[in-house]
Amino acid sequence: MSASALQIAIEPVLHTGPERLEFERRLALDHSEILELGCGRADLTRLIANGGPGRRITATEVDQIQHAKNIALTDLPNVNFELAGAQAIPRPDASVDTVFMFKSLHHVPVDAMGTALREVARVLRPGGRAWISEPVFAGAFNDILRLFHNEERVRAAAFSAIVEAVEAGVLASEAQIFFNQPMAFPDFAAFERQVIGVTHTRHVLSPETHAEVARRFNAHQTPDGVKFRQPLRVDLLRKPV
Repeated sequence: MSASALQIAIEPVLHTGPERLEFERRLALDHSEILELGCGRADLTRLIANGGPGRRITATEVDQIQHAKNIALTDLPNVNFELAGAQAIPRPDASVDTVFMFKSLHHVPVDAMGTALREVARVLRPGGRAWISEPVFAGAFNDILRLFHNEERVRAAAFSAIVEAVEAGVLASEAQIFFNQPMAFPDFAAFERQVIGVTHTRHVLSPETHAEVARRFNAHQTPDGVKFRQPLRVDLLRKPV
């Protein structure tokens, strides 16, 4: 199956509401084993953990600085934080009901993306599902991001890896869902902290590039801050029974 055939075989649906509402609706998360790969600051981890009864979560992260902050959390007793990458998941075979990857597949080294998806299939129970959410490289936010961190190639590689995993029968495609995710920053200082200053990637901007990023960002400034719409694509995949 080619990439275009995969897109035709599933029905793309556009949602403008929160992604969380959609995965809560589609996935049976209560009383289940959940794995989140690349949990970052654990914001979505927290929402999932507190979203229903009996949810047991393993949340992995490769950024050692962020992982140290995560394991210091004391209010998520049903979450086990692990320092690990998606290409070597610290879980036994067929031990997980649902896998989440929120904007994390494109952070896996390109030559390891296929391995990561095989690892996802390995740890999923038969019939278990993977929710792989990836930002589409389009829109005003990405026009600014590309000035110092162009992710167009790795995001395309992530989608290609999904197609290859489906073609190989590693995972089956169940749905493709699109979202327009709102992003908001009060000012450029917040953008610097949250985007330029992330600890998982070291961004070094020349004075000229920094000035151009600030100029492009501030062009969107309003009295209510700066708001973007980040297009997201979710591939909902299933481990064959």
